[in-house]
Amino acid sequence: MTFVTTGSVAHVGGVVWSIVVAGGSGARFGERKQYLPLGEARVLDWSLRAAAAQVDGVVLVVPADALGAAEPSADVVVAGGASRSASVRAGLAAVPPEAAVIVVHDAARPVPVPEVWERVLAAVAAGADAAVPAIPVRDTLRQIEGGTVDRTRFVAVQTPQAFRAEALRAAHRGDPEGTDDASLVEAEGGRVVLVDGDPSNIKITTAVDLALAELLCR
Repeated sequence: MTFVTTGSVAHVGGVVWSIVVAGGSGARFGERKQYLPLGEARVLDWSLRAAAAQVDGVVLVVPADALGAAEPSADVVVAGGASRSASVRAGLAAVPPEAAVIVVHDAARPVPVPEVWERVLAAVAAGADAAVPAIPVRDTLRQIEGGTVDRTRFVAVQTPQAFRAEALRAAHRGDPEGTDDASLVEAEGGRVVLVDGDPSNIKITTAVDLALAELLCR
């Protein structure tokens, strides 16, 4: 991966769509966090609004038993799969073939960060196959077997992640599994760049995160 610093958003030639992944079961949280209230809306509503402000169309991926619920902020709603990668593939199948760029975003990152969206789109417009927002690791990292590691060699990655549409589709052929989509693109030889993320772009995994997101979304 290469780290690049981008300025203002470059023009992205062609149609841009986003896949907002909200198909999780909430097993670790204890309930489906994407549907919890956050201010005057739900967690996933904030993520949908952020996507809609930057792209031409939005596919929302939801749990299969939530498929019938109205989601007016999304252009298309589809049922997710048994894993995150499977859910992204379900979303990919609903993205129109004319899309040139696809942005994948986790619904569990609801805090509005328009500058991050602009950076990943600018990086793909500049020629990257994939663009990933990243922030420095602040905590000391220790190996379970003993000893610390040089944290300057690592970054924490976030979403939204932007992709040249064909690179993302090619990376998902054969139904591979990965912790994020950029790793799948990289495994296929795609050029992945890192752009500046934002510390406020938190992922909700605990009740404390939800309370912090409440403050950040005000």
